[in-house]
Amino acid sequence: MGSDTLAVQLVGIEKRFPGVIANHDVNLNVRAGTIHAIVGENGAGKSTLMKTLYGMHQPEAGQVFVGGELQHFRSPSDAIAAGIGMVHQHFMLADNLTVLENIVLGAEPASRGVIRFDEARRQLTETMKAIGAHVNLDAPVSELGVGQRQRVEILKVLYRGARILILDEPTAALGVKESRRVLELIQDVRRRGMPIILISHNMPHVFELADRIHVHRLGRRLCVIRPGEHTMSDAVAYMTGAKLPEGVMAA
Repeated sequence: MGSDTLAVQLVGIEKRFPGVIANHDVNLNVRAGTIHAIVGENGAGKSTLMKTLYGMHQPEAGQVFVGGELQHFRSPSDAIAAGIGMVHQHFMLADNLTVLENIVLGAEPASRGVIRFDEARRQLTETMKAIGAHVNLDAPVSELGVGQRQRVEILKVLYRGARILILDEPTAALGVKESRRVLELIQDVRRRGMPIILISHNMPHVFELADRIHVHRLGRRLCVIRPGEHTMSDAVAYMTGAKLPEGVMAA
């Protein structure tokens, strides 16, 4: 993927549910090595947009490009194959399995039908070292705290070959210390050149991490702002409709 190529481009995305327009003519451009936050009140269409990118929904209109190539995702498997990984707000881990088993479940390296856990362990150890995220691979998930589970979910999508990471409210259920560790992990992943799309209601975290902030309201993308040029109060006012943006970038 060249430096001038958009990692992700959503063009005119339209998604409807019975009686509801969840997304209307929404555009999104994300380049490698950047963090794009999507903010808005509940019902603004943030998660719906990302679920469309991840293949969980199919849009009524619009186009999805990954690495400059037009995509037609019919399922998350299609999105994963294209290098997209999504960590949902509610974790999808099996408590009765170990960390290693959870991560390789469904993506097992195998030889003649035998799962090669040693190979998976080697790959994961290298990944953890690269991003500074240590987790005991032999620990049962039932014994992990919320912050550790978050790290496992991120490791799981990286293990599946994600080159683009979607995070839905990654610190919503975490305390101050665990939130700090996850924020540092996100920054480490970004430093590897991976683009990250972040959905969050936590404005201090958004303004700390994001290169650009996409403000959504009533299913539409209202504007795009940059930390340093606008304040958290501005973002909240745009989200709620208390203030209309002036002179902000449109893409």
